Amino acid sequence: MRQSPDSQPSPALEVQRIALCLQYDGSAFCGWQRQDNAPSVQERLDQAIAELDPHRPVHTVAAGRTDTGVHAAAQVVHFDAAGPIPPQRWAKALNGRLPSTIRVRAAAAVAPDWHACYGASYRRYRYTLYNSRTPNLFLAPWSWHRYNCLLDDQTMATALGELVGEHDFSAFQKAGSRRSHARTTVQEVSLVRHGDLITTEIQASGFLYGMVRLLMGQLVSVGEGRLGLDAFRERWQQQRRQEVKEAAPPQGLCLLRVGYPQAVFPEAAWYDCQPRYQLDFADPPTSCKPPEGLPTLASRAPG
Repeated sequence: MRQSPDSQPSPALEVQRIALCLQYDGSAFCGWQRQDNAPSVQERLDQAIAELDPHRPVHTVAAGRTDTGVHAAAQVVHFDAAGPIPPQRWAKALNGRLPSTIRVRAAAAVAPDWHACYGASYRRYRYTLYNSRTPNLFLAPWSWHRYNCLLDDQTMATALGELVGEHDFSAFQKAGSRRSHARTTVQEVSLVRHGDLITTEIQASGFLYGMVRLLMGQLVSVGEGRLGLDAFRERWQQQRRQEVKEAAPPQGLCLLRVGYPQAVFPEAAWYDCQPRYQLDFADPPTSCKPPEGLPTLASRAPG
């Protein structure tokens, strides 16, 4: 008996690995990774992919797991698709289904064994400090406002520069990490002031859990004169994690980009996609250090 056309098995769909360059405003998310009790970027992206490609389970892999409230200018994600959508059309298709706080800037076909996380040669983060006496509504979601005193950015830059190289950064690792060790290689750093804005960038082969925010908390202590350079150096070189207690808030932190041995996306889509803020006028706070000749609180006579 001849089989009817309707009963013929459908041809196997070709599976293709797709890489995405992803931006998100982390304010409303518990981070990249899916959680049971809070909305995540991964959950929303997986839902959008499943609507477009229902032929196989969705499994997205990101280059880095950003924490609650942390932003991304060019996160990189890969997944395997079996539907008919051409690689270059995934960005537009997904943006029509994602919330306005998540945007795909580019999509590309990659090799079947290409990996967004394990194939990366570096990650680069940027942290923005707003060091002014007056608040700014438009900067608040993207920076940490330090208004108490004028930060010593030159001393902060000196402290930061000493971290370049391969070291044990246990002092800057939050509890709960699954890593077997705390060694990583910091490749490049910069800390630059433009008026009331201080921009810090750190590039490394990989980052520990909570590393940048703990580090920025320490650098601000250095900039305010509450922590000396020698004490800062001893804390991280001697892995004194118990002395590193203040983490910078998440809204100032942004995953700026992820690098690979061979470029995956057009440079305009991934290289430096977080705007650099600029204010025409500065309103700096007073110096953190008392004027020369005046006693400090600790040296004043009682009464």
